[in-house]
Amino acid sequence: MLGLETTWSQTAGLHIKQSQVTSAYASYKSGSRNASSYSAKISTSAITVNGKAINNSKEQYPLLNFRNITYFPLTWRFAYEEFGWDYKWNAVSGLSITSRNPQLQSTGLPAFAADNDVALFKGYYYFTQTTGSTNQVYRAPIQQPSAKEEIYSYSFGGPDSEWHPTNVSFMIRDNALWFTYHLGGGVMGSDQFVKVGDNGKAELLHEGYLDFRATSHGTLIVQLGAWGFEGGNLYLSSAGEKKKVGDPGLMYAVTLSGTQWSLGGGNASYMAVNGDHVYVLASRDESDANKIYEINLKTNKTKKIVDANVGWFQVIDQKLYYVKDKDKSLYSSDIDGKNEVKLSEHAVTWFESIDGNLFYTTKKSSTQYDLYKVNPNGDDTLAWGASIAGVQVVNNQLVCLLGGNNGVALLDGSGRLLLKVSEPIGRVFTSDNGLLFQKSNDSSLAIIR
Repeated sequence: MLGLETTWSQTAGLHIKQSQVTSAYASYKSGSRNASSYSAKISTSAITVNGKAINNSKEQYPLLNFRNITYFPLTWRFAYEEFGWDYKWNAVSGLSITSRNPQLQSTGLPAFAADNDVALFKGYYYFTQTTGSTNQVYRAPIQQPSAKEEIYSYSFGGPDSEWHPTNVSFMIRDNALWFTYHLGGGVMGSDQFVKVGDNGKAELLHEGYLDFRATSHGTLIVQLGAWGFEGGNLYLSSAGEKKKVGDPGLMYAVTLSGTQWSLGGGNASYMAVNGDHVYVLASRDESDANKIYEINLKTNKTKKIVDANVGWFQVIDQKLYYVKDKDKSLYSSDIDGKNEVKLSEHAVTWFESIDGNLFYTTKKSSTQYDLYKVNPNGDDTLAWGASIAGVQVVNNQLVCLLGGNNGVALLDGSGRLLLKVSEPIGRVFTSDNGLLFQKSNDSSLAIIR
């Protein structure tokens, strides 16, 4: 909690250093009363503070050992000079210690908020309350989370219905907050896409099994979830009009899985907009599936630019980055598909670019992944020295889930450690300011800003 990291071993003794770490406050309550007096011993074990050995026999206020725990004196020498804390005392207020590391704080949101998705966007929390067969979506200012206001509500099937999904998912798209939910069954139902305006009011804008991208020519919409091969599922919507774009003989943004069409790429990209051009995964038939095509929105000219089966891709800084199905490796090319370069020797499960640097993961086991940074010289390096349980990008930072009860590590765009959170974390939520998450040990919601 105070920004110190400790390690201990029988041979090296106790090592303490000021570090980029944080955690929640944990009280040490006992089940029995203490005695009226105890004896503590001057510690004789090896002690190192910030890389400097402590000669405890010469300390004016030595470190003590009590119940097999080493205790530091709260003197100026350690508290201020070594640990960097703000350190104040007076007879009225007593002792005040303030560390400079980021602090983990409770959100102050009601307990039911953790039952669904949560978001932090432009100074407000967004969360959902389920009552009977109704979901109410609220927002509340971060400085006064009890002052909630309803911005949207909808009814679903209810507890006696075969289909009664209650999940709401928040996301930030094009610097705006959206949330989605599902209504109805798997085939006859549909996904609902709701945009939250600057005034906090929410508006339902899209319905169906679809995805969309904003363009200067209107909203590009791809219809998903077809059960047979039907081409021409890409549309441009503008001023209330909707027209097909691209080659009508192609099926866009889906991938073949046996005889069933399903959404391609998982949480990765399969469609990108770059000026007047759209880049999209498309298939003509089973023998010509999952290639990258370019569509000119002005002329509607459609051409194949990557003639290889691709799992997913992104357009980054006027270049294509994609993972091929044949070897699961990461490749890059010019925006027109020329001058292809292989970037990884490992099978890639995820990749993303932050501040001009490219990162990817490769699977080590069913629950462990290695995180690599792609260097310009082609020599990949581990961005984090140990395997991780997962990674995602939140607020332009890499959030690495360390697995077990080891918390998360936040890395900047160069891969440098910003903060290690020593808390068991279950979920990380959408946020444009800091880290918003749910602790797995008590399901409470917390934030670090």
